[in-house]
Parts: sequence; structure tokens; C-alpha cells
Amino acid sequence: MKPAIISLCLFLSLLHYSTAQSCVSETFSSNRLYSSCNSLPYLGASLHWNYHSSNGTVDVAYRAPESSSGWVAWAVNPTGSGMIGANAFLAFPGSNGAVTVYTTKFSSYTVEASDVKDENLSFPVYSKQAEYANGYYTIFATLELPNNSTKLNTAWQASTQLQNGVPNGHPAGDNLLSKNNLDFLSGESGSAGGNSRLRRKNIHGVLNAIGWGILMPIGAIMARYVKVFQAADPAWFYLHVACQCSAYIIGISGWGLGLKLGSESVGITYHKHRDIAIALFCLATVQVFALLLRPNKEHKYRIYWNVYHHSVGYCIIILSIVNIFEGFDILDPAKKWKHAYIGVIATLGGVALVLEAVTWPIVLRRWSRSSEKSHHGVNGASGSGVRQHQVV
Repeated sequence: MKPAIISLCLFLSLLHYSTAQSCVSETFSSNRLYSSCNSLPYLGASLHWNYHSSNGTVDVAYRAPESSSGWVAWAVNPTGSGMIGANAFLAFPGSNGAVTVYTTKFSSYTVEASDVKDENLSFPVYSKQAEYANGYYTIFATLELPNNSTKLNTAWQASTQLQNGVPNGHPAGDNLLSKNNLDFLSGESGSAGGNSRLRRKNIHGVLNAIGWGILMPIGAIMARYVKVFQAADPAWFYLHVACQCSAYIIGISGWGLGLKLGSESVGITYHKHRDIAIALFCLATVQVFALLLRPNKEHKYRIYWNVYHHSVGYCIIILSIVNIFEGFDILDPAKKWKHAYIGVIATLGGVALVLEAVTWPIVLRRWSRSSEKSHHGVNGASGSGVRQHQVV
């Protein structure tokens, strides 16, 4: 299943490139003309430019679709890739109804509205302007390429999130992949490392969804319902252990990959997702090793162990499902993946409800027979005793 998911992600990445709207046919106000353009692979954006080799400057026009109440941005990063170190041009609706354009430097992934201000960039900017028309923002600018280099890391954004009238954050998904390395001389562009990271995020999500979110509930269903049928004893126990141990191994693999991804995302912390994941790891580890301390069925402390085992197990399942949906919100994949997981959980829930209805009558009849046998056994022993006493 995992190779299929990875292949699908690669296919979707290629699809972004193949279906991007051609930039050649786009036109601009004031009859602005550009000799080069690039249909950017994410957010439906495009970049147009004229490179002037005589003085190392470039005229750019960045266009992206967005609502009139949202914002867009295009940035050059002279020191790295992505947001940290980015020198950005931001366009957003101004208080007077016209489009406002800021030049802003970012030094952290965590940006408050007060951090967004109009300031000088680390390279000269000779002009900047922005406009909104027909559902598109367009940023026009003339700048000097840093270090007189034609190959630079660039990034772009589009979002609806505003606070106090200025840009304030953006979604995950394609917004985190919106960066590349662009050669303003040849027009060639390449990945800035986002696709590899996305694949690892997808693998992290798939491992956790299969381990914690699917195998764990299946293992619990085996233990609660299958063991009711005497013909399934002791097979149910081995199936339960196999499901839970497999879930633990797969889930821990996804958890370890999540730690690796977190260490590579300096300044980005998804606190709720991380905290739940740590709690899951601790509870699941204790649960697995508690198998070594399981008392015999006849032991007087077995009932306490059962209460602990069941309580921790159900807690793990609930936390797992909650954290998987947290992961969906962070990764923001295509809606069909979230819907597919909802379908799986709903199916398992439906199976559990049916088995609950089927097994309870069996359990009640068994308890009733056990009580009758116990009652008759006591009376029979007493009668036998009387008869034996009379014979003697």
C-alpha cells in the first residue's frame, strides 16, 4: 500500500506541472511586456520577467489567483530556501480600497501581524506596484539580483488569512511547496527540496494511519468480540497480539519519521499534534510491555490488570484517531484521503456495532447457564452429601 501512495503522490506532483496554465498568453496592464515567463507548479501562479545583464537588474511580474480580501507574495531568498531569510513583496487590500504592496524580510516561521511591515530589503528595489483584476493579484517590481547572481531561490504565496489588515499566515499543503530555484538568465527552474519532504510527510501520515488508526482498532475488535466465540479460542488472542504488535511497530516507525521531520522544521511546531503523539508513544509502549506482566486468569489481581489493559487500549485508539485528523489538517492533502479514512473508521465502527448486538445475547446466555450450573452444583453437592451421610 505504501508504494502505491508514494507513486500517487509523485503522479500528482507531475500533474501539477503538466496542468499548470500556460504563462505565455497572459497580458498585463499598461502594455507591459516580458521576455520570459514561468508557470509556477503550485497555487496557480506565474512569474514573468525581463533580465538586464548590463546592470544585473530584473523586472518581474508575479501573478496569482486569490480573493480580493486575501493576499499574495513573491520572494527571493539570498541565503537559503523557503521562508527564513526570504525578502518578500506582499500585496494585499489597503484601507483606501487600493492594493497595498510591502517589501518585508522574514527571519522566522512564526510571524505575527506586527512583524509585517514595509521595510528595505537586503538588495536594492527600484520600483514596486501591485494591482487586483479579474480574480488575480499581480505584483510588479524592479530589483537588483543579490550578489549579481542569476540563479536564486524564490518562493511565492497566496492566502486569505489577514490580521489587523495585514497578511498573517497561510495554509499547509501546496503553500509549503511553493518554492524553487530559478535561473533568470536561462529561465530554467528546479525544486528547492519540497517534493522530497512532501513524500516523507506522506509516508509519515500513511504509516500512522495504518498503524495507530486502522490496525489498533482491528486488534481491539478481535479481543472484544471474536473471543466470545469458543471456536475462536485461542486464535483470537494470537490475532489480537499480531494486530497490536504490528500496529505498534508501524506506528513507531511513523512516529520516528515525524521526529525527523520536526527536527528539520526549525521554528515550526504543531504543539497539539506533537503532544498527542508523545502521549501515544508512552501509552502504547507501556501497553506492549504490560503483556509481560499479565497475571494468569485465576490470579486475584487479574481483574485489575484487565481494567488497566482495556482502559489504556481504548484511550490509545481515541488519541490515535484524533491525532490522525490533526495530521490531515496539518498536511492538508486532497480531500479524498481524509474521506477514505473516515470511511474506514465508519466501517470499523459499524462492524463493532453489529458484533456488539450479536455477541451480547451469547454472553448473557453463557452467564445464565453458568449461574444455573453453579446453583445446581451447590444443591447437588448438598444432596449427595446427605445421601452419603445416610449410607454411612
